[in-house]
Amino acid sequence: MDSVKLDRADRGLIHALQIDGRVPFARVAEVLGVSENTIARRYRRLRSTGLVRVVGAVVGARLGHIAWTVRLRCTPDAAEAIARALAVRTDTFWVHVMSGGTEISCVVQARTDEEQEGLLLQKLSRTTRVTSVTAHSMLQGFASPRGWAGLRYLDNDQADRLRPEIEIDEESPVALSDEDQELLELLGRDGRTSHKALADAIDWSESRVKRRIEQLERLGVLSYELDIPAAALGYQVEARLWMSVRPSALVAVATELSTHPEVSFAAVTTGPTNLVAAVICRDSRDLYRYLTERVASLDDVHALETAPVNRTVKRNGTILAG
Repeated sequence: MDSVKLDRADRGLIHALQIDGRVPFARVAEVLGVSENTIARRYRRLRSTGLVRVVGAVVGARLGHIAWTVRLRCTPDAAEAIARALAVRTDTFWVHVMSGGTEISCVVQARTDEEQEGLLLQKLSRTTRVTSVTAHSMLQGFASPRGWAGLRYLDNDQADRLRPEIEIDEESPVALSDEDQELLELLGRDGRTSHKALADAIDWSESRVKRRIEQLERLGVLSYELDIPAAALGYQVEARLWMSVRPSALVAVATELSTHPEVSFAAVTTGPTNLVAAVICRDSRDLYRYLTERVASLDDVHALETAPVNRTVKRNGTILAG
């Protein structure tokens, strides 16, 4: 990753993929004023070095899944092993080792009551090296990595030309077949897998694959996330914030946080605190300024806990080496 230098075409392509994970390279090339071959070649380079990956993400809320943000305190010698064990699960995302190796944070998407109970109440509590587990059900999201400002590079006109014209229908019921599940699993490995490769894998026609992907997008079940380490863009410090906010101001504070360019994720939650956020900063001094100026100015935040991220073991689908 350190050997990859990002120029104008790379940054434009990265922002384009944040806007639309399956955007045709020809459209990106037209917006950037370069050749389609150049964009395709840049993508192959970024993909092969492990810097960039498009992930087809299932929006669990549309399927009745329950999302939890889980915070574990553990003995320092156990953090890496526990984080790795969490990362290999198919229902976990954004697994981080934090606070000098004494904490782990992850997001769990549980499909059933049995699944959430099996992870949160049984398996995690069986090891004496886990000293405490706090689970917060995420009630409403206000910012997500799909909108993180650190990936922005194109101007508003360029971004609008790349934005997909999809009207999300969140009212219609959703029923997924076994083949749909297989299709979503393949897109979860690589959101830019071609229609032909998908059709060959699940024994459908290309037209049927294309049509079903478009249907799942319109139903709000399928979205795309760009998997890229923030450090590649010059952001060296990440942290998790747990806040206690006056209930009557909770929505206003969450909305305000969602406008901060440092915030890549924010959600109202249950639990001992009621608002969680992920922030990404250039360096420690930048994080200090953010906490003491931006967050400190929010009078309705009554308490704040900050945990710096030491290492990311898994992002939104990728288990990282190391």
